[in-house]
Amino acid sequence: MNDTIHHLLSSQQEQLELLLLLLQQEYSALGERQVEQLEMLLPEKQLCTDRIAELDRQFSQHEDLAQLKTQDWFHQQVAQLQSLLAECRQQTQVNQQIVEQSQVVIARLKSELLQSHGRSGLTYTAKGKPAIADKGPGIKA
Repeated sequence: MNDTIHHLLSSQQEQLELLLLLLQQEYSALGERQVEQLEMLLPEKQLCTDRIAELDRQFSQHEDLAQLKTQDWFHQQVAQLQSLLAECRQQTQVNQQIVEQSQVVIARLKSELLQSHGRSGLTYTAKGKPAIADKGPGIKA
């Protein structure tokens, strides 16, 4: 009984530590604008989160879970896992803020470029996004 639970707890801790490492690598890649590294990290993160979800499912279906929840060592292990999970969530939020700020900067840059292209050709889409109007008369045959 305890060997299975210990294995599940150990595996869950390894996966959460790996996810935290991947999130920290993602943070570095975002800061350095390394698109290729971000693309490589995405499938690894997905695989890791899938494994975490599978381990959670195995925990929830364990026959002795109710009994384990009454034991102190189990509570201590779960608290360590929850702490790791909280670190992962915090790093995810930091990474998300970086992405959102980058998107704002890109939108501003796009707007500035469009405005520098010529105010007479600057118009807005139905959604309020800046765009360049087609100035040419086209070809008439």
